[in-house]
Amino acid sequence: MPAKLLDLQKDLKFQFNDQKLLKNAFVHRSYLNEHKDYKGPSNERLEFFGDSILSLVVSRFLYEKLPKSTEGRLTQIRASLVRTETLAKLAQSLKLGNYLYLSKGEEESGGRINSSILANCFEALVGAIFIDQGIEKTEEFLKKMMLTNWQTLAKSAVSDNKSKLQEFLQRKYHHSPTYRLQSSWGPDHARIFEIGVYLEEKLLGKGVGKNKQEAAQNAAENALARLKG
Repeated sequence: MPAKLLDLQKDLKFQFNDQKLLKNAFVHRSYLNEHKDYKGPSNERLEFFGDSILSLVVSRFLYEKLPKSTEGRLTQIRASLVRTETLAKLAQSLKLGNYLYLSKGEEESGGRINSSILANCFEALVGAIFIDQGIEKTEEFLKKMMLTNWQTLAKSAVSDNKSKLQEFLQRKYHHSPTYRLQSSWGPDHARIFEIGVYLEEKLLGKGVGKNKQEAAQNAAENALARLKG
């Protein structure tokens, strides 16, 4: 495997049992289009799994740490900790962008510093650590990366449109919004996404962006304008 992934393991202070699994956490889907000889998958499945593990560990931590906080408050704090911008900063601190396997087009368009790609990679790494090392090592990793400084991270998270919409809907309806992909178009290295935000089955707003996170932010902004207009 590449020496740079060995360097990452030195920083993590543990060795992966399955080196292919570690590599998988850094394979962006664009890489597969240009490397037909690579038979492994992209990191999207690991990202999906890691997202759930991250949410579980953070939720448990906040539940135990803040016994008097309401469900709405816990949800708001968790959202600030697992948001794209926060995870991208954590990924940058580990220099995860240096280890990504990208297509030439994604590389040239700044994929190694793309917040969405970095955040997804961080989630994929969490999933890989859980599968390879178990829950205790995963919790140790997340404690070191975010939970020890959870208050600082939560306060530094700018109150974005998604957070504002979450707070508004929790306060008024006691429900959280859901975001659904409506459509996407364009080449892989310059894809455009349209996201809809819903309260149960009611469409509140739509947004377009160069990644799903940006589109979701714009959808939340649209929803807030309509709800408060």
